[in-house]
Amino acid sequence: MLSYRHSYHAGNFADVFKHVVLTSALTYLVQKDRKLCYIDTHAGAGTYDLRSPEALKTAENALGIAQLRDVVDAPQPVATYLELVREFNAGNTLAGYPGSPWLAASILRPADRLILCEAHPSDLPKLQQQFARDRRVYCHAEDSYRFAPGLVPPIERRGLIFMDPSFELEDEYDTAVNTIKTMHRRFATGSYALWYPIINERISVTLEQQLEASGIRDILHLALRVADACSYSGMYGCGMILINPPWTLRGEMELALPYLCEKLAQDKSASFAIEQWAEE
Repeated sequence: MLSYRHSYHAGNFADVFKHVVLTSALTYLVQKDRKLCYIDTHAGAGTYDLRSPEALKTAENALGIAQLRDVVDAPQPVATYLELVREFNAGNTLAGYPGSPWLAASILRPADRLILCEAHPSDLPKLQQQFARDRRVYCHAEDSYRFAPGLVPPIERRGLIFMDPSFELEDEYDTAVNTIKTMHRRFATGSYALWYPIINERISVTLEQQLEASGIRDILHLALRVADACSYSGMYGCGMILINPPWTLRGEMELALPYLCEKLAQDKSASFAIEQWAEE
């Protein structure tokens, strides 16, 4: 079990990893003329102040986005993400961090839609205020595990479903996988991205077994471990499970993940993984 509130961890290594993957996927998907629907099941507040009491309490961005603020040699997938972070901060300062809703809204086109789910009473008003004037965005105060399956298939018949849960409950890994299975039965051609924390190596094995047993195909697994498990009692890495990913994504991550591993490593045991869990 892991308690993970976005505001306390904004801009940490996990955010950098997941958002490089997200921006790479969306940048490709919007190249096609057809409209796209983006569904964010755990949207959070949308944006974060790195000077807030929550962010300062953990200061995790110092080992995440702050490590990349001044780099000039980033491979293109990382560079694209960093350009958005700099745009959000209006320059070279690092006062804030854009969450997945802001990043997606910046990439998506006027005719695309964003559906954002957030049930936390503190984060929802901030999310609604952030996008109050954006007609593409629909915010829902809902339990996403119950609500999200009813959102698919979207009217656009093209979509990316991004799941970034807090994993506060012991059975939440099972709940997340079961939600994806339900949504995939209704919308088999959609793209799905599930982030998860690595706090022990059993988690990845169990998720792989569950998804392979589901019969879902075309599953790409990405992981970044910034330290050795023996060095940390909490999250020392994280992963992303991608179903029906853009065909360019693996190649882009073969550039991005070695770079992120080098820049974000907290000890010499840092590593990354790019694996095909189920063939197309």
